Amino acid sequence: MQTPLETTFLQLLHSNQDRIYRVCRSYAPDHQAAQDLFQETVLQLWKSLATFRGEAQLQTWVYRVTLNVCLQARLRYQNDQKRTRHLDSIQFLNLPQETPDPATEERLKALHHCIQKLNDSDRSLVLLYLEDLPYREIATVTGLTENHVAVKMKRIREKLFTCLSPALC
Repeated sequence: MQTPLETTFLQLLHSNQDRIYRVCRSYAPDHQAAQDLFQETVLQLWKSLATFRGEAQLQTWVYRVTLNVCLQARLRYQNDQKRTRHLDSIQFLNLPQETPDPATEERLKALHHCIQKLNDSDRSLVLLYLEDLPYREIATVTGLTENHVAVKMKRIREKLFTCLSPALC
């Protein structure tokens, strides 16, 4: 028989596992590393769930824990390797399971390429935005003000548009 905490955890994991994996995948160079990050995140969520204070929505807290695990893993990797990670090896988004038409596939590749050029902070904002989180929740997850999130998102969209412009011509 499960305890209430175990039941809550399993529900939390069931409703957020895809989101958690997408965040992990955006910070991992390959599928195996993303699975490792996912497992680290699940472990950290389990360890921390009992101390969740409810000051933010549970989903916001899940994003924050996931981002922290991913960023800590990135720092460990950089320290271990004594070099920076090449963003070219990171796939940001999973392509749809159905094969898109060639034009859509090219646009997706161009978008992936441009997103990979962003710094970690901006990429995190884009990731949360692509998850349809409102600016208020993105602000809570990142520790920024809602206004600062809006300004940064405007600048990020401009960067992405500039990067994508040659590909769209």
